[in-house]
Amino acid sequence: MKLSVVIPVMNEQESIKPLFEALAAALSSIEHEIVLVDDGSTDGTVAKIEANRPPNLKLVVLNKNYGQTTAMAAGIDEASGELIATMDGDLQNDPGDIPMMMQYLSDHNLDVVAGRRAGRKDGMVLRKIPSLIANALIRNMTDVHIRDYGCTLKVFKKDVAKNLGLYGELHRFIPVLVQLYGATMEEVDVRHHERKFGRSKYGIGRTFKVLSDLLFMVFFQKYSQKPMHLFGTLGFLSLFTGLGMNLYLLVLKILGQDIGNRPLLSLGIILTFIGIQLITTGFIAEFIMRTYYESQNKKPYIIRKIVGKQ
Repeated sequence: MKLSVVIPVMNEQESIKPLFEALAAALSSIEHEIVLVDDGSTDGTVAKIEANRPPNLKLVVLNKNYGQTTAMAAGIDEASGELIATMDGDLQNDPGDIPMMMQYLSDHNLDVVAGRRAGRKDGMVLRKIPSLIANALIRNMTDVHIRDYGCTLKVFKKDVAKNLGLYGELHRFIPVLVQLYGATMEEVDVRHHERKFGRSKYGIGRTFKVLSDLLFMVFFQKYSQKPMHLFGTLGFLSLFTGLGMNLYLLVLKILGQDIGNRPLLSLGIILTFIGIQLITTGFIAEFIMRTYYESQNKKPYIIRKIVGKQ
């Protein structure tokens, strides 16, 4: 199989038939399968899929709503193509861009091609402005310099897609996961259409989720294999600062001054204990990290290929 197109859907019954028509028209010359993942729809989406099911469709129905990341991971796990494309099922992504992205990936010898929505057809206040802010924040904090983190339309080589480690709500951070994997990636402009049916599943309320996931991704990107470098550095800084304050106050006490009512005494004690706690947390994090790899026989690296005698 040359291509698998993975599409998570949730309550998109009106979009299903035109989606299949658009995919058939765009990919008629490419050997492909469609992996459609229903993420706990409560309308007639599954019935609509079954009624209009093309022969190359694999339908994965989840038993409840897990979220886009989990649905996407389930689809990728079931995909069998040499290349895997991901896209939304609301017809805002254009399947006609997939052949161009596949060609770009081949011509430039890349592992991933990410879509960049040109002329984005979304609301300015609730979608575009928050997205611009989030993209700039993620770009600056992770040092992964692409312009559009929110575009679902991407084309991956199979080995990259299947080793991303998607869970939680990390689909927004796929470019960061691609970098952690060590894959090569570039962006290309893709078309973006207005939503014709249903309503968006996203709103301004997801801002805090994005910020929480961003903090985790920064930690994961920089310290996932060496957590002690973070906790130990902060811990020793706090510990030595606290001990320095307490030593200063001890000298004052020896010289006969009253230190019992000084706020500096409480601060020094607090910083000392915080430092001890951070260092201890670092040790625990190191043990958890080692258990994670060793208990599952995982390796903290990925081998792309081995050349020569085995």
